[in-house]
Amino acid sequence: MNQNLNGIYIIWLRDVRKFFRDKPRMIGATVQPALYLLILGTGLSRGFGSLNTGFGKPGQDYQHFIYPGVIAMTLLFTSVFSAISIVWDREVGFLKEVMVAPISRWAVTVGKTLGGSTVSMFQGCLMLVFAPLIRLHLPWMTILELVPAMFFVSFILTSMGIAIATRMKSMQGFTLITNFIMLPMFFLSGAMFPIQNLPPWMDLLTTIDPLTYGVEILRDLMIGESFHPLFFNIKILAFFGLIMLTSGIKGFSKTE
Repeated sequence: MNQNLNGIYIIWLRDVRKFFRDKPRMIGATVQPALYLLILGTGLSRGFGSLNTGFGKPGQDYQHFIYPGVIAMTLLFTSVFSAISIVWDREVGFLKEVMVAPISRWAVTVGKTLGGSTVSMFQGCLMLVFAPLIRLHLPWMTILELVPAMFFVSFILTSMGIAIATRMKSMQGFTLITNFIMLPMFFLSGAMFPIQNLPPWMDLLTTIDPLTYGVEILRDLMIGESFHPLFFNIKILAFFGLIMLTSGIKGFSKTE
């Protein structure tokens, strides 16, 4: 057991150190969401004026509405793409060394998931500095609630990325598959627009989109608006995460 815990820590530490040494990656992962928030958000808020989000609070500022969605986008892309290191490690032969180490495959999965989750949570925390720029006041208690919430959402999304990465043989294949999955997940999650009164087929897609519930958690904590109760969103995401984590462990078990 001690070997597994030590292995989890080493794998986590390697991924976190790699991230903090990669300054362009840190900057790029922050700039893109900031552009969505400050440029797209400003332009659309001027065009729409106040937004009726369907929560019984007409007059919601559009930038305030999409802010949790933009943070969710940061968590999604950072979490899933953190799993690309698995494909890279396989190509350079490092993954084979990890697989022959005296630790369980579940420990490898947990270590990689914790590493990606920590990196993603840090990126999400960086996005909080933009709150004053859109005139959104976040009390310290709200920020303290957001940090574990972002880690939770990141953990679920990272486990999804790992479940995919363990089955990919090339970085090109991983990038293609994840982009094919992530873009619909983001646009259907309600990150950029209210999801009430949608066509039935689109309403179904938003319901089965796990990111919808991540956006709901963040939006509930940040501006007090959500279509579902907070703990309902947490339970749905936890169930999805359990499936993805199990799938990731099975994927590592089949890795040679």
